[in-house]
Amino acid sequence: MRVKICGLTRLEDALLAEDLGAHALGFVLAPGSPRGVSPPRVREIAAALGPLVVRVGVFRDQAPEEVLRLMEEARLQVAQLHGKEPPEWAEAVGRFYPVIKAFSLEGPADPAWAGYPAWALLLDSPRPGSGQAYPRAWAEPLLATGKRVILAGGITPENAPQALALRPYAIDLASGVEEAPGVKSPKRLEALFAQVRAFMMGV
Repeated sequence: MRVKICGLTRLEDALLAEDLGAHALGFVLAPGSPRGVSPPRVREIAAALGPLVVRVGVFRDQAPEEVLRLMEEARLQVAQLHGKEPPEWAEAVGRFYPVIKAFSLEGPADPAWAGYPAWALLLDSPRPGSGQAYPRAWAEPLLATGKRVILAGGITPENAPQALALRPYAIDLASGVEEAPGVKSPKRLEALFAQVRAFMMGV
């Protein structure tokens, strides 16, 4: 089971998440975010990580040219589009990097989203970054399409097994393992990966 830890701003948090088994780490390069971090800082953190953890840049309604510039400057590998980007923007970015497209759920996921030109789709809460959860059954219509689906939105160490039980491609956490926006809690990170290990052993 793959785990992405998002909203990282500190090197020590990124290194701990990597050591605990995170498959991907997310860095917010969207303006105005409380978890935002500068491209030079992201590049510094990314350079300290090992080769087997994926570096993801998170963007919101930024033109493809800006996304590509920031991806190069920060030395990232995957672009996550977290706004209302039209498909042609994802296609432009996707010529150079794999794209994850996020959708905020107000109700059950629309199976038609599977046609969006992205490598994977991420399902988030109505207010991304708020820690607000949604009924996990809302993800099932999109999971049934066979598209790679990443579950986010209010996942915590305590409720992670409910998300894992749906067998998504990955789960994604930010606020659920934080002490404050952008500041991860070592205890909560450790608790999360303990839950993931326990789930996998029980499969």
